[in-house]
This record gives sequence, C-alpha cells and structure tokens, in this order.
Amino acid sequence: MGLSISVGLLYDQARNDAEGLDHHRRSFARLGRALMTEGISWHEPEITDPPRVHTFSGGFPYGYLTQLRRILVLTNLGEPVTPALAVTEGQYDRDLEKIRDEMSRFASHLLCHSDSDGYYVPVDFDDPLFLPDEAEVEGAGMVGSSQRLLAELSGIAPSIGISLDDKGVPSGTEGTGPAVGPATDGPFETERFAWYALYQACLASITGGHAIVFH
Repeated sequence: MGLSISVGLLYDQARNDAEGLDHHRRSFARLGRALMTEGISWHEPEITDPPRVHTFSGGFPYGYLTQLRRILVLTNLGEPVTPALAVTEGQYDRDLEKIRDEMSRFASHLLCHSDSDGYYVPVDFDDPLFLPDEAEVEGAGMVGSSQRLLAELSGIAPSIGISLDDKGVPSGTEGTGPAVGPATDGPFETERFAWYALYQACLASITGGHAIVFH
C-alpha cells in the first residue's frame, strides 16, 4: 500500500471508472463550495478530450512522505540533515517528535496535510486551510496551496542534493520528466523520490489549474 498522487484525476476517471468519476466530481464540488466560504474562488477544470493541460499520476510508500517532512523540519530548525535510512531508530523517533512540534504551528503546507487523502489547490494562500467537518472535504478538511508546496520543496532541495537553476528547475531536467532516474539515487534516495513526485505534481497543478489529489 502507498500514497497515490494525481493531477487531472477526472481525465483518468472518465476513461476508466464511471462510478469513480461521479464520486470525485461530487468531492470536487464540495471542495469548491468550502473554499468559497474562505474567500477562495476555485473549481476543478472541466474535462476536455484530448486534455489541453498537463496531468500527473504517481506515488510512493507512505513512509517516504514522512521522511521528506523530516528533511523540511531539520532544514527549518537549522539542524544537520541526514538520510532517514542512515539514522538510528531512536534518533528517527526524536525527529518524528520534531515533526509533530512543527505541525502544531499550522504553517507548513507539506506538514499540515493528510498522509493518505485530500487536496492541494493551485491558489496561492499563506497558511494551510483547516475546513470544518461539516464541509465533508476529504483529508480531514486540510487543504494546501500548490504554489506554497512548491516553494517549500524548492527551499529544501539543496538539503537533499538537488540543485535548482534560477528558474527553479532541477539541474539536468526540463521539469517535465518522470519522478525517477539518476537524480533519485544516493543516500537521500527515498526523500528525493518523494520530492520529485510532489514537484512534478505541483507544476502540473499550477500550469493546468487542477487540484493535486492524494488518494
């Protein structure tokens, strides 16, 4: 089992799962209404055939997301950044406590989000949203900004050996390739894999206006 990440999810559902298409359309409608109460105007773009915009589909084991969050916390705290797979179990547990402490600040879009479902939308707002239970938005009502997630990813890229050019594109890529390859090798292999998947999802979301969907 692992986390699946999609951008332009309705395109895939329209081709492969009519029942799922109806479910996700209703979910997007609830999300749009809930965001409107927060003063945010956004809706999932209508399906076109062929798609006019970028889409993305990927994912990774749930643990990879926690390991990437650990990098963000260590970087923000100014502490030495080490690969999760290279630390002792005791140190890793202490780092998890630091993640929980940082989450309580309710400021990070990478940290304040469900591990397994929910949304990032391509609207630039400061802090993660915590929508009320009655809105029935998946992911316990936690909604992030694709733009702010991308900014956080860019901020931690050097910590795991990813070099960005002056346009924020990883060196050696055009920013549109798959989230695998030589750049994910090395001591930070799992963290880089998660980074690249989320990076590609952010680009597709911002370019096309689609939500990033965790499912």
